[in-house]
Amino acid sequence: MISPIVISASRRTDIPAFYMDWFMGQIEAGFFELSNPYSGRKTMIPATPDHVHTIVFWSKDFSKFIAGDFGRRLVQKGYHLFFNFTINSESPLLEPNIPPLEHRLRQAAMLCENHGPATVQWRFDPICFYAIADGPIHKNLDDFPSIAGHLSTLGITRCITSFMDQYSKISKRCSHFPGFAFIEPSMDEKIQILTRMQSVIASNHMQLFTCCEKEVMDNLPPGSVIAPSSCIPNRLLVELFGGMLSFKKDYGQRINQGCGCFESKDIGLYNRQPCFHNCLFCYANPASDAKIKRP
Repeated sequence: MISPIVISASRRTDIPAFYMDWFMGQIEAGFFELSNPYSGRKTMIPATPDHVHTIVFWSKDFSKFIAGDFGRRLVQKGYHLFFNFTINSESPLLEPNIPPLEHRLRQAAMLCENHGPATVQWRFDPICFYAIADGPIHKNLDDFPSIAGHLSTLGITRCITSFMDQYSKISKRCSHFPGFAFIEPSMDEKIQILTRMQSVIASNHMQLFTCCEKEVMDNLPPGSVIAPSSCIPNRLLVELFGGMLSFKKDYGQRINQGCGCFESKDIGLYNRQPCFHNCLFCYANPASDAKIKRP
């Protein structure tokens, strides 16, 4: 018997914020068609409830998802839903096109009310260090304690974080902002930051996980309770929803860097679905880079 699959929607773009009409169209069609960006080979991903165990949605803005009642509609069709909700400190410089923090916290409350807090993972991602025109070094951690306090009252218990990776496309994007530069913190600084975050998390009855931070994890002091994450957490999905899933690691991800995700089918499209949040640290394909109009 073939195990059902997990659909990841998506690491590559923000489908709940910008592409839910397309997504629902493919759900109605019963499949997703993906093209390999290098070979051009097309793959058909089944999308009917008998083939799909869980849909994992990734987003920074679930407002349209909630307003369109997409969650209820998908549950009625027989799908299980899980949410990776990135909620960072408010920063118009780093994340220029996302709703105010108070709006995002309300969205989290509605997801918990509609689907249960166990289905929501909070991603505070990435942690950024930066300077402007040789000024002081800034960190985007100011709102972390208040976000943790608020989300804990909703019953959310998991927080996933990582430090920003300086991809070449990020450096190119930052060149349009004279004087701005991301800064790589030292290993000691990273450990101190995570230790303080863990203290905040623990006081709110939550657990801290890291995403693709194997080197940092290897340098944490003995006895640390910070653990590597699975943003696609198949074992947890089976605990929540029952049934069967593959517990094989997703070797299409950065396993060597500490990615703990299990197998899934990501149905996002870098080249056709740019993200309109235009985050300065984005490693995917922001609309500011792609020059494509908003859908």
